[in-house]
Amino acid sequence: MKERYDFKEIEGKWQKYWEAENLYTVPDFSQRPKYYCLEMFPYPSGKLHMGHVRNYSIGDVVARFKTMKGYNVLHPMGWDAFGLPAENAAIKHGNMHPAEWTIDNIDTMREQLKQLGISYDWNREIATCHPGYYKWTQWLFLQLYKHGLAYKKKAAVNWCPSCATVLANEQVKEGSCERCKTIVEKRELEQWFFRITNYADRLLDDIKLLEGWPEKVKIMQENWIGRSEGAEIHFPIEGLEESFTVFTTRPDTVYGVTYMVLAPEHPLVEKIIDDKPQAAEIREFVNNVRNLSEIARTATDAEKIGLFTGGYCINPMNGEKVPILVANYVLLEYGTGAVMGVPAHDQRDFEFARKYNLPIRIVIQPDGPDLDPDTMAEAYSGDGKMVNSGPFNGTPKEEGIKAVINYLEEKKLGRGVVNFRLRDWLISRQRYWGAPIPMIYCPQCGVVPVPEQDLPVLLPGNVEFKPTGRSPLADSPDFVNTTCPECGKPARRETDTMDTFMCSSFYYYRYTSPRDENAVWDREKVNGWLPVDQYIGGVEHAILHLLYSRFFTKFLYDVGLIKNIEPFTNLLTQGMVLKDGAKMSKSKGNVVSPEEIVATYGADTARLFILFAAPPERDLEWSDQGVEGCYRFLHRVWRLVAPMSEELLKAPSGFDGKPAGVNREMRRLTHATIKKVTEDTGNRFNFNTAVSAIMELVNGLYQYKELPETDRDPAVMREAVEHLLILLAPFAPHITEELWAGIGHRDSIHRQPWPEYDPEAIIEDEITIVVQLNGKVRERVLVPADITPDKMKELVLAQPRVQNMIEGKQVVKVIPVPGKLVNIVVK
Repeated sequence: MKERYDFKEIEGKWQKYWEAENLYTVPDFSQRPKYYCLEMFPYPSGKLHMGHVRNYSIGDVVARFKTMKGYNVLHPMGWDAFGLPAENAAIKHGNMHPAEWTIDNIDTMREQLKQLGISYDWNREIATCHPGYYKWTQWLFLQLYKHGLAYKKKAAVNWCPSCATVLANEQVKEGSCERCKTIVEKRELEQWFFRITNYADRLLDDIKLLEGWPEKVKIMQENWIGRSEGAEIHFPIEGLEESFTVFTTRPDTVYGVTYMVLAPEHPLVEKIIDDKPQAAEIREFVNNVRNLSEIARTATDAEKIGLFTGGYCINPMNGEKVPILVANYVLLEYGTGAVMGVPAHDQRDFEFARKYNLPIRIVIQPDGPDLDPDTMAEAYSGDGKMVNSGPFNGTPKEEGIKAVINYLEEKKLGRGVVNFRLRDWLISRQRYWGAPIPMIYCPQCGVVPVPEQDLPVLLPGNVEFKPTGRSPLADSPDFVNTTCPECGKPARRETDTMDTFMCSSFYYYRYTSPRDENAVWDREKVNGWLPVDQYIGGVEHAILHLLYSRFFTKFLYDVGLIKNIEPFTNLLTQGMVLKDGAKMSKSKGNVVSPEEIVATYGADTARLFILFAAPPERDLEWSDQGVEGCYRFLHRVWRLVAPMSEELLKAPSGFDGKPAGVNREMRRLTHATIKKVTEDTGNRFNFNTAVSAIMELVNGLYQYKELPETDRDPAVMREAVEHLLILLAPFAPHITEELWAGIGHRDSIHRQPWPEYDPEAIIEDEITIVVQLNGKVRERVLVPADITPDKMKELVLAQPRVQNMIEGKQVVKVIPVPGKLVNIVVK
């Protein structure tokens, strides 16, 4: 082997070898147990960033480790290729089509991933923008439609004026577009939705099955689904035949309602104010409020503004007239768009009532002094008994909730219900670069699905890109104009495309049958591989992608397309890559290019640093010194192994008898490292401590190598070096492949079985214990590792320094703690 570590030559050489040998091509059926390792597939934005490198390096270590542990590992890669950036690039550059931009970026990023030495089965590569993929996106839409889970309705939706498209609730963060940070507006539009709310109970209940998921992700999903039990109560409107419904978790406080608040967008507001003198003022208020973002209206520090409509409703429990107000903090899309004001027992209602001088009535009295509405400083929400509540007076709060619900149902005034914060998934997008929604509008037949045999509905190539808020497809007559599949008369196509989260909600199933043109996937293959055993990606997808994927999985299970009820058995959410304490971004000028790092130090160094610098679930602070340190370490490994290649080739592969002395200690370190790296890599994903243990083994080998040849056992050295290379192989696949071949092995190191540690070898012959005098450390003594407690006492008391310490003192007792210490208590 060459004297110097030449990463450029080595990495290119072995990448070509792996590809030529189809080293990472995996069979669908094998005698080996299956293991599905998957990283979240990327959007092809142009070039990899360090967050990508971290995500894929983590996945690659897991995949390589599991392969060496004897599993048949599925480790695929693809591209989440539809989306706004490609279309915005077309608008910006004028002459570049989104497809061209996307394919160019895919080619670049694929090459970068290959340069990193990631062990993907490229035969399974998919791109969601390819007709062979989005045919099945459309097919799955039709299945949802057939089962009543896809529907169209007019609704107030989130509109991003910058992206010129609607957004799902989950894509709005603090009132702004998650992608471009523009303040989101509200618009009334006809849109397609999926009834994810039909699965709310199951999505919530089955969180208990996600034992391999981070607790914080499970909590985020629980909170987003937001299950709450309570009652719906119908309040008739005075002077109108209509009534509105209120949901409350505290039906026991219904006698304390002193005002009612409707969302400004509530459909009954206009009827209530129709003949009222304040109608113009209310309409102006409604128009101003409806364009505000959700966060601006509901933030705890936002001013709560309300106006009296001039109308009243009737409390069905006591017949009282209750004034109806509109207020900015009530949203139509949450609950029923109506909130009953119980200021004595809800803090927000209390503050609102004090501001507008509305009545406060106590209906729950705690034990102790009675509450006085005139002197209360805050609302009371604790336990107590119902008062001012007619026939329910004296009923404890918890009993009262049930009793009032029973009464409401008996009198048909309301009912007990379970409500969810979760809303149906809005999937319509007014953009071009997405999967067309396969629906047709016929003047005769109405809304008609595209027949399955006519899929895919192809995106036309000749469209004009303008950020108008109107889909470019709407201006393409060749696309829009079609015939009705039912009556054969002229009809028009749906021009909205699907939310790209639709594409990513099932891609991990398609990897099992990526080229199947006749079915969404092969049932035997999909049921053999799924669920994904280990999923890896950013925690920012906890609500969007992961929740949608769980919904899709449950639907696919219900219609018999799969047998698993959850998509991902284990989930690892890796932290961000930071530089100078901030997330890397072009705007901050703190981006480190993976290409530059690979060109300067090699892929193995880039991988090793990103895995060594921090545990995967924590944020990683970029360090140029850390990269240099990993580069130097790989040079140390090379300088250790390469010069010994001839010696190692001649060394025996077994032992005559048991090694002793320094040879036993070297073997102990080797097998202790095997144990440590195996546990840290396979059980805990503590890759940083695994790499640290490998570094300690290298240090030990250097010391062992410096011993006289007569003291060293060649078999011990060979075993240690071979195991060192195998342990390092998942982290630094190129250098280990080269060194493995250099010491005489013909088969790839990545096809070797993972080593098992020898329990007997890691037993230490001698250990150091502490000697304490009245609890204070005074001495350290070397003792046999298997010494008994009585022998520990005997050996310690026989030490000359210990005898000097206790001379002239009375020894009260001697307390041995096996393997750790002996405490001598004296007077």
